[in-house]
Parts: sequence; structure tokens; C-alpha cells
Amino acid sequence: MTQQHSFTHAENELLPKFRKRINEAESTEDVKKAFVYSMQDLFKTVSEGRLDLRAEDVGLNPEKDSFLLSDGLQSHDDFAKVWNDTDLPRIVASFTELALHQYKHLAKNPAKTEAKIRM
Repeated sequence: MTQQHSFTHAENELLPKFRKRINEAESTEDVKKAFVYSMQDLFKTVSEGRLDLRAEDVGLNPEKDSFLLSDGLQSHDDFAKVWNDTDLPRIVASFTELALHQYKHLAKNPAKTEAKIRM
């Protein structure tokens, strides 16, 4: 049986900043950007700087209620080590769930969001 490493400490460290980012989002695009920035921070932290994600390496996929990982990232050796032997998939899924909730909330009433932006 293999031992799985946990990155709960990184999750707990980044979660408040992430929540603040998505709660301050004024549009669905802002939520997507907040998700990407937070995932970049998360992956950099858990890989101890070996994984420096580009914006196109990870994304929110509201149409499928999930997240996207680029093929280049998935084929990276350091990514495979961190992804397969840790609780990182659960953490990313948790961040995704929060982002999707806010995304759907903002998408329901775009007129209200537009009015808020113009104030």
C-alpha cells in the first residue's frame, strides 16, 4: 500500500484568498480568472516551485461542471508525481465547486452584474 501525501495545509492557506477573489468577482470571467490564479498559486506551492502553470494550463469548465488541465501539464513528470500520489485532485475539485457556485450565481442575473459594474 502506498502512502499518500496531503496538501491540506496548502489548501487551508490559499482558501481564504480564493474565497475573497471569487466573492469580489463582478462577472463570470472574473470567476474564471480567480480560479486560474488560485490554481497557479496552489500548484506552485505543492510542487515547491517545480510547476509554474501558465494561464492556459488550467481552467474552469462551467459547461461540464469541472476543471480543465492541459495535455502539456498532464504529461509533465512533476505534475504526475504530485497529482497521483497526493490529495491534490480532491483539493482542486473543492476549489472548482466553489468557483462553479459563484459562476452560476453571476450567470443567472447578468443585468444585475452589469448594473453593479456601472455604479
